[in-house]
Amino acid sequence: MRITTTRFGCIDVEASDLIRFPSGMPGLEDCREWALLADASNDALGWLQSTTRGDIALAVVSPRRFVPEYQVRIPRSELSPLALADMRQAQVVVVVGQTGTGLTLNLKAPIVINLEARTGRQVVASGDLPLQYELSHERPSLKKSA
Repeated sequence: MRITTTRFGCIDVEASDLIRFPSGMPGLEDCREWALLADASNDALGWLQSTTRGDIALAVVSPRRFVPEYQVRIPRSELSPLALADMRQAQVVVVVGQTGTGLTLNLKAPIVINLEARTGRQVVASGDLPLQYELSHERPSLKKSA
């Protein structure tokens, strides 16, 4: 399948690699099929590219890479449409945003993807998590392990 995008130009993706969001995403309900693309210049960054709207691509990252203590609690009712037999089938990513001062992560509304079934859903997590967690400009310090 060929997708024409404003960010990446024309790209070819296998139909079997697409991720279906049966309900769309909040504000993008008409975008139900997405391709998860790797960023060529940043291995921490991925892109959810809409297959029907070439102008829509969401920057996503694994939240634990930037917030190691991140724990998400999601009501079962939010996850039931994904038909997850085991949470190990799930990939959790969060949307990266940009403010005037830097980059933010939406930790309150992660995107959960059932890797086996190739379905996804943006959910609202329980608890006090920020919609705009500001990323520090400093890299976290490394500890010596040996």
